[in-house]
Amino acid sequence: MKRLVNKDYFWTMSKQHPAQITPSSFYFLETLKKNNNREWFAKNKELFLKEQAVIEEFAEALLRELNRHDVIETASGKKSLYRVYRDIRFSADKTPYKTHWSGSFRRATKFRRGGYYFHIEPGNNFIGGGFWNPNPADLKSIRDDIAFDSRPLRAILSDTNFISSFQTLQGEKIKTAPKGFPADHEAIELLRHKQFLLIRRFTDDEVLGPDLVQKASDGFKHMRPFFDYMSEVLSTDVNGSTLL
Repeated sequence: MKRLVNKDYFWTMSKQHPAQITPSSFYFLETLKKNNNREWFAKNKELFLKEQAVIEEFAEALLRELNRHDVIETASGKKSLYRVYRDIRFSADKTPYKTHWSGSFRRATKFRRGGYYFHIEPGNNFIGGGFWNPNPADLKSIRDDIAFDSRPLRAILSDTNFISSFQTLQGEKIKTAPKGFPADHEAIELLRHKQFLLIRRFTDDEVLGPDLVQKASDGFKHMRPFFDYMSEVLSTDVNGSTLL
């Protein structure tokens, strides 16, 4: 593999596959982590833009794959990306830049709930989706449905595709039973959730491999039964009539 060198940076060349993440994308993040200040970033802005273009290409390819099995509102891979600048107004950590690449895709129309997220960072790579902070009304609807009949959700969580991708439902839980639900309910572990998250992790080697787009897309595809279940719970009443 050809490697170009300048005094500050190693640029690893020649992606073998379209939209493939390069080792230089990791190297830039690692270097930024050691030099997380505005002076270094200003000197290396051109390198940042070059690496960001690689991530945009990856996100664009991922968006195309997503639209093969879902309908996505996000207009482009570029628009999916989060800014590198951190919001430090209320943070004790005043470092100005994020040291990961990330982006998200919004599903189209109010009838399709849930969204897709990707995160690329040396040693901490993953895709995710679900419901990070459901509003009180949505959370009550979800819990009411689980309490009435947890079998549909349990069937999704026990499916082999789900387990191979995500292992289990993740997210914060309350320590006790939610108000209005008995502590000995058969689905109490599901009812205690206040977040409903699906996360699939990737090694650094997997991220740098030629098939990351396909693996990420497959993981997102395996979220669909969960999203479809949640969409129905949050958009229809017990008789199947729309609430929207």
